[in-house]
Amino acid sequence: MFRDIATIVADKCVNPETKRPYTVILIERAMKDIHYSVKTNKSTKQQALEVIKQLKEKMKIERAHMRLRFILPVNEGKKLKEKLKPLIKVIESEDYGQQLEIVCLIDPGCFREIDELIKKETKGKGSLEVLNLKDVEEGDEKFE
Repeated sequence: MFRDIATIVADKCVNPETKRPYTVILIERAMKDIHYSVKTNKSTKQQALEVIKQLKEKMKIERAHMRLRFILPVNEGKKLKEKLKPLIKVIESEDYGQQLEIVCLIDPGCFREIDELIKKETKGKGSLEVLNLKDVEEGDEKFE
C-alpha cells in the first residue's frame, strides 16, 4: 500500500519550478522522511491526497494542473468568466467568436466546482472539455 500511495502521488504531482514529475522512489523516500504510516482502513487515493498536503510542508511539490476548454454562450460568458477567474490558474487562450472559448490551466481540486458552476450558470448551454489531465514538461532537460 505504501508503494501504491507513492505511485499515485508521483502520478499526480510535479515540481512547481520545473513542471517535471517526481519519481516514485523520490516520493517514497520523502514519505519515509515525514514518517508517514499507512492506514489500512482508508483508500490509497485518500491517503495520497493527505501525503501531498504533508509533503508540501517539506518539499516543493504541487498537483499537476489540468488543461480545460470552456465553450460558453457569449452573453453569459463574460459574467461567468469573472466568477471562474479565482478558480483558474492560467488562461492560455480566449476566443470570442459565436461563442466564448477559453483554454486554461486549473488546480484539479477545483474541477467539480467549475463543472457545477458552468452547468448552473449556462443552464446546459455551456460545455467543459478536459484537454489534458496533467500539464507536465516531458523530454530531456538542457544544461548550458
